[in-house]
Amino acid sequence: MAPIPDHDPETGEIREGAGNLVEYSVTDISHALKRSIEERFGHVRVRGEISGFRGAHSSGHCYFSIKDEGAKLDAVIWRGSFQRLRSKLQEGLEVIVTGKLTSYPGKSSYQIIVEAVEPAGVGALMALLEERRKKLAAEGLFDQDRKRPLPYLPQVIGVITSPTGAVIRDILHRLRDRFPRHVIVWPVRVQGETAAAEVVTALRGFNAMAEKPDVLIVARGGGSLEDLWPFNDEAIVRAVAASSIPVISAIGHETDTTLIDHVADWRAPTPTAAAEKAVPVRADLVAELSSLEARRARAIARVLAERKLRVDAAARALPSPDDVMAIVRQRLDAIGQRLPAGLKSNLQRHAVALANQRGRLSLRRVQDRVVDLTRRITDLGERQKRAVAQSLTRRKDRFASESKLLQSLSYRSVLARGFAVIRGPDGAPLHQAAAVKPAMRLAIEFADGEVQAVAEGPKADAAGKAKGKGPGQGSLF
Repeated sequence: MAPIPDHDPETGEIREGAGNLVEYSVTDISHALKRSIEERFGHVRVRGEISGFRGAHSSGHCYFSIKDEGAKLDAVIWRGSFQRLRSKLQEGLEVIVTGKLTSYPGKSSYQIIVEAVEPAGVGALMALLEERRKKLAAEGLFDQDRKRPLPYLPQVIGVITSPTGAVIRDILHRLRDRFPRHVIVWPVRVQGETAAAEVVTALRGFNAMAEKPDVLIVARGGGSLEDLWPFNDEAIVRAVAASSIPVISAIGHETDTTLIDHVADWRAPTPTAAAEKAVPVRADLVAELSSLEARRARAIARVLAERKLRVDAAARALPSPDDVMAIVRQRLDAIGQRLPAGLKSNLQRHAVALANQRGRLSLRRVQDRVVDLTRRITDLGERQKRAVAQSLTRRKDRFASESKLLQSLSYRSVLARGFAVIRGPDGAPLHQAAAVKPAMRLAIEFADGEVQAVAEGPKADAAGKAKGKGPGQGSLF
């Protein structure tokens, strides 16, 4: 653009009364003003209160204003710079911004392109922190009755911290010295714009596990108030309050205090102290167990010794078995001597009582009793007759069946078919011809009777030899 004529070379203002003024476009004027502002001011530091902050735009850029009692300055933070910011922007926060002063021709307004933001002072952050603390405390998130007891000896410990710092090494070293436990580390950033969101994700992730850790440690080393500011984030406080797992906070040094310390179930002054609180000393437990075992053994021995003394003393005071039984024997003998007389007296009393009862019985009662007994006897007689008849019938049927069986098995049925039984002088049946001697008296039993016979010698055949292989049997008649 050509130089603007008729203007003061020192102030740049157009002189009044200048004639023949050149006409310029709005764009030309806007660009001229933009160059003038940028050349005049360049980079500046501006202090004021954040106003109109709504977070990052969908493009990633951030638009807001910086104001004080008398004026307001538009501010822009490009996406790259916004991601690098160490301090978290918030409506009403007093800050000091560093950037380049320029103008926006599209609105004919000037603005600052912010490259860095820092709190206007510790007092401003402390005031914001106190306001947030009162708000969360009013909701009951810091109440003591919400805090849960820590497990005495956890099996699994979850640690939320930076995986590369000295904090995790100190925690693991202290756990290894005291009582080695299984440790799960969830790595997070502990400083910067994304630190709070990563810690919240870690807390929710541990609580969503199927097998959860028994206790959680959220730890970070020391630093300035700005460095520890993520642990004052409201989202972290609510995530700790919602955790079903007990939480130990170990943020900074002993003198550092953040909002997570108020909501945690136990606040450790240092990360090392958090590890010491999480587990007991194994050597101390072993020593204590040994001491308790020794005390138990001594107590048992002492009790047994006392009981033995008491038993021995009681045994000396007890009488001997013979002395105890002597009295019992005497009583038994005395009772035995009185027993016959007692039995006789008892019998007499019962006889008298029976006579009295018999005298009081009326004739009618006796008759009723006789009739009842007669009826019972008659019933029993009928039952006996029926039982005898049934028994005789069963026995008769059984006898007939056995008689038929005996008859079928008897040798007489064989005799009835034309056979005979030959018995010797002793009455025993003869089964072989060789058993028959000459002149032996025999008894021959037929089906219809028995005849006597005398045996002769063996009968010879026409050749004068006995038949058969052995000695022949002579005629029986």
